[in-house]
Amino acid sequence: MAPPPHVDLIVFGATGFTGRLVAEYLHTTYGDSGPVTWAMAGRSLEKLQRVRDELGISPALPLLVADATDTAALARLVSQAKVVITTVGPYQRHGEALVTACAKAGTDYVDLCGEPGWMAKMIPRLQGPAALSGARIVFSCGFDSIPFDLGVVYLQHQAQERLGAPLVRVNGRVKEMKGGFSGGTAASLIATLEASAQDPSLARTLANPFALTPGFHGPPQPDDNVAERDEWLGQWTAPFVMATINTKNVHRTHALLGHPWGTGFVYSERWLTGEGAKGEARARRLARQTKVQNALLAVGPTRALIRRFALPQPGEGPSQEQREKGHYEIVFTGQTADGRRLSATVQGDRDPGYGSTSKLITEAALCLAQTTGHQSTPGGVWTPGAAMGMTLVRRLQAKAGLTFGVG
Repeated sequence: MAPPPHVDLIVFGATGFTGRLVAEYLHTTYGDSGPVTWAMAGRSLEKLQRVRDELGISPALPLLVADATDTAALARLVSQAKVVITTVGPYQRHGEALVTACAKAGTDYVDLCGEPGWMAKMIPRLQGPAALSGARIVFSCGFDSIPFDLGVVYLQHQAQERLGAPLVRVNGRVKEMKGGFSGGTAASLIATLEASAQDPSLARTLANPFALTPGFHGPPQPDDNVAERDEWLGQWTAPFVMATINTKNVHRTHALLGHPWGTGFVYSERWLTGEGAKGEARARRLARQTKVQNALLAVGPTRALIRRFALPQPGEGPSQEQREKGHYEIVFTGQTADGRRLSATVQGDRDPGYGSTSKLITEAALCLAQTTGHQSTPGGVWTPGAAMGMTLVRRLQAKAGLTFGVG
């Protein structure tokens, strides 16, 4: 019998909507038998074959079968790749066995996790095995949190080059976003809220901006749950729902890098709502809506209704036209200790939840698999910004439709 295929990437969850987009991106961008070798994996061979055929992928592409709960099958699966991409969430329900298998086997791992409670539990459990095996475990490689995490890394890099000093405070402001969050993001939010109902201590983790930096707790951070005017940009701002996870990843990146921006670093992340009275009214309206939505989501029957009627069902999502018409723009402003300021913009050319996310996670995985400059990154649990930094910024600009620019 021939030995199992050894590939650069395995796409686990390739029959789901986002996993299928990842497979499609790999097929159209890198081909099926070119310099990037890859395989599709899932729990149903029949569904994998259907996706492969519908996308026009070569019949020679390896299809690997494993269930997210079958530890033996997952151990065999991860041994066949340099990096595993998983789009199977919520990760707190379906992710532990796979990431544990990668950590033990020395296989690099990337996911789309935006579940800080689960990540806070996994970091201490995985750090030891991953450090021993050499596996780089990198959470949050989609819209949460790459544009934000790397946006801060990019701005700090530019500050060192242009100002010769780090920025001790950075504000991330979502200026424009066409195209919604993915169904996986919403499902993860609901799963987190349900977990909070079972474990009240999880609420403290969600509220703590330093929940992913074990052993370090920095200074008080801004209250991003209210309407507030951004004096640097001269606009009003409102709460941004993904700030809960993005801020934690930014602070974890900073900690993993050894706090080069100072242990007093402050980060804030919000929506821009505009100038003057109209901007203020919109900011206050969105802040009220956020409070009401959070209160409703805390109620079990509401979550059940959303899960049944509002979330995309398996295999569902926006059309290709909707994905291609989507885009986003995030403005980052920062200030040095002596008051000098610098700003940067990150733009994405597809909808954030699906079109951009599928490219982001794929290129992050390939950055781990191919970039010799980061082979020295040791095994452990990382963020994209700490593990790959400016190397990934350059790759995303070249391949994934992201634009990073100063000013």
